[in-house]
Amino acid sequence: MSKNFSLAPDVQIGPGAPLVLMAGPCAVESYTQTRAVAAEMARLGLKVLRGGAFKPRTSPDSFQGLGLEGLRILRSVADEFGLLVITEALGVEHVPLVAEYADIIQIGSRNMQHYPLLWAVGELDKPVLLKRGFMSTVKEWLLAAEHIARRGNTRIMLCERGIRTFETATRNTLDTNAIALAQREAPWPVVADPSHATGRADLVLPAALAAVAAGADGLLVEVHPDPASALSDGPQSLALTDFPDFVQAVQRVAQAVHAAMPQGSAVAERRVVQSAIA
Repeated sequence: MSKNFSLAPDVQIGPGAPLVLMAGPCAVESYTQTRAVAAEMARLGLKVLRGGAFKPRTSPDSFQGLGLEGLRILRSVADEFGLLVITEALGVEHVPLVAEYADIIQIGSRNMQHYPLLWAVGELDKPVLLKRGFMSTVKEWLLAAEHIARRGNTRIMLCERGIRTFETATRNTLDTNAIALAQREAPWPVVADPSHATGRADLVLPAALAAVAAGADGLLVEVHPDPASALSDGPQSLALTDFPDFVQAVQRVAQAVHAAMPQGSAVAERRVVQSAIA
């Protein structure tokens, strides 16, 4: 059975499909901020705008998102530039509202084993991106995805976003082993989030390249017009002015990975990483 499925008529994800780049601000802060990112994404030929409307932050004093206003901003700018929207649903009660505005529903790391939420998105006719829990094994991650699939929704993307280890130099540890393993063991596409995995903008590119080399079908990346003033995750957000170089670098490595695969091998048959930009 093919892993591939459509996010939209012109956007496929999975082995053999072009690498899907989902980018945008960690949190929607304003119409102007979000539109600036969407405009640059459209210029680069990208198709999926990410942004948080409801933000589950560790500290209750941190910015918690704009809620419904954030969803409306995402939908407005995405429609203007012909983009898809991916954003997070925090709980079962949020699912109908988020589904009204988003094309793809994100389940965050902290909610990977929130089973009623998994069941709720499993009953939707929309793609779901399931982030790996930062303390979860690969087996637990895949079983969480099964909870979604058993409710009828098999358009699932697994997202490796880094796990908690003894290392403190970075926010988390990107598990490239898990990307390669999930690509072989699971029936769903695999995405990587190098922004949350590293917590440092200067490490996002090398982590993204490693993820692509390990077999990721897509990337989820945080981009901001002015990271220094971001209300959420500024230190790990790429500056909008640096984003074109990021896309070009990922494209070159994706092409190199495809060219390096032994033709006729089991890996080559299952994994064809293509250009991020047609």
